[in-house]
Amino acid sequence: MNLTLELDREEDGRFIAGVPDLPGVLAYGSTEGEATARAQALALRVLADRLEHGEPVPNLLPLDFRAAS
Repeated sequence: MNLTLELDREEDGRFIAGVPDLPGVLAYGSTEGEATARAQALALRVLADRLEHGEPVPNLLPLDFRAAS
């Protein structure tokens, strides 16, 4: 599974990272790395929640996060 991670910088200097394939997965950080790590962690929580509730999830293996081009 490849999840696209989009990263932008806000006007106030903070970074925001999101995973478009998982609605609601957006996270802020003071650095690119912090925002990326938070978004990845949130994406995994969303997938785990879906699994726990019997909701459909994409094939999870192999799991890889890639930067948007």
